[in-house]
Amino acid sequence: MSFPEATMIELGDVTLEVFTATPAGVKNPPAALLCHGWPEHAYSWRAQVPMLLELGYQVIVPNQRGYGASSRPEDVTAYDADALTGDLVGLLDHYGHDQAVFIGHDWGAINVWNAGLLHPDRVSHIINLSVPYFPRGETEWVSFWEKMLGPDFYIVHFNRQPGVADAAFAANAESFLRNLYRTRQWEHPAVDLGPGMAMINIAQRDSMPGDPLMSDAELNVFLSAFQQAGFTGGINWYRNFTRNWSRLEGIPERFEQPTLMIYGQYDMVPPSETLGSYVPDLEVVTLPCGHWIQQEEPDATNAAINRWLQQRR
Repeated sequence: MSFPEATMIELGDVTLEVFTATPAGVKNPPAALLCHGWPEHAYSWRAQVPMLLELGYQVIVPNQRGYGASSRPEDVTAYDADALTGDLVGLLDHYGHDQAVFIGHDWGAINVWNAGLLHPDRVSHIINLSVPYFPRGETEWVSFWEKMLGPDFYIVHFNRQPGVADAAFAANAESFLRNLYRTRQWEHPAVDLGPGMAMINIAQRDSMPGDPLMSDAELNVFLSAFQQAGFTGGINWYRNFTRNWSRLEGIPERFEQPTLMIYGQYDMVPPSETLGSYVPDLEVVTLPCGHWIQQEEPDATNAAINRWLQQRR
């Protein structure tokens, strides 16, 4: 599938690799800003770009900091909520947009939620896939997950044992991505990954249940990017959960933007039972897929987004 050519955009302390497409003959088009997750790539939105162009949006799809050819700062704190949402605002400024429809998947969804809290005037609509808003709560998140899910839960592991997962993923990049990017796993018996951090075990296995999500050519886009960038930049996003928890103290947890939340029926990320308490103008759609929603069900994802945007314009 064709995808826009990359442009390198300088935004202060970082340079981002950005894939942008503008509808022909549309004067001052509105913007749609698409945010990928971990361990992903802007190319994960390849099926959505033509649909959004047809709706008349300028489509802005960055490889966010730490990914692809974008900058990879060494300082872990350079990947906190202020930095990541600041990059998105910087892209809007660069392309001359006061606001945009923000669309996120996985960690990209978390970044979109954070943008809605930290820069609400720049976010006109929210469309998030897989990861709902997670309330701040009284206990910082990494400690909470460590208590509830143990030291081998991947987010806890990333924070408590820095560098270990990064090296394991880099040493097994192809098997890690090939094993992770699968669909219809729920139709197969569960696999015992053994003791330790499951993500590392996935990386070191020869195969995993389910069907390949991508062709070899598509997977190679992701593989080439991670062979270039490594995994540390993306994992550093996780290493700012505690910092972000402190940063968001005192900020009202309410999203006034019209919001579409898309879940995968078989996603291991559970849906939120309280999302409507924080998002009064909310529509929820559930699709018969796993975690990689827009890649597993591109047509259904496009149909849901298209219908919702046309109703909300």
